[in-house]
Amino acid sequence: MKSLRLVLRHSAETIHPMHAFVCESPAVDREVFLEGRVHEGVETALTYVEGDREAYEAALQSRIDAEDYDVTPAGEEGFFLYVRQELDDAGQLLFDAFAQETLVVASPVEFRSDRTMRLTVVGHPDDLQAMLDALPEGVDADVRSIGDYGTKVGTALTDRQREALATAWDAGYYEVPRTAGIEDVAEELDLAVSTVSDLLRRAESRLVAEALDEPR
Repeated sequence: MKSLRLVLRHSAETIHPMHAFVCESPAVDREVFLEGRVHEGVETALTYVEGDREAYEAALQSRIDAEDYDVTPAGEEGFFLYVRQELDDAGQLLFDAFAQETLVVASPVEFRSDRTMRLTVVGHPDDLQAMLDALPEGVDADVRSIGDYGTKVGTALTDRQREALATAWDAGYYEVPRTAGIEDVAEELDLAVSTVSDLLRRAESRLVAEALDEPR
């Protein structure tokens, strides 16, 4: 199996109406697809959204013909959306491209305001290539990385990096303004300042690379 990190960029013709809303409206900060399935042309999906619930729900009612939906609050700034909708032609073609025999799309799939979808797909190399070849016209693919199965699932921090980050966080190193310096973190870990500085820089580099979908 191979793991492929992929960025899909939509045109105005292929972008989903609610993804377009995320791009156009300042009311929504983030939308993440968690789970979904398609049966006889109807998609059932669970997503997480950060932003104005009322504005998103109004757009949902006006932009798509939803057969059924339910909104569940999640904290002060987010909510979960369960929705069933009939796929349009562009959506069906995109679903068909990923319906290769061995492929699994790993959750989550992030919808960004630059008309891109960021996702990880796992499967046999031949089916990964078939998926890329079958993408509909107007959807451009940017392959960010290809690796063995699991190498891109989760944040690849070492145990020491994770411990250093946790200690720095608890100490107040990442507060704004900082309430602890690198020397305080080093004292907590009983390590040299240079060692702790190196651990934090490497961990931060991995986290930033993952957030930006940049290969390392």
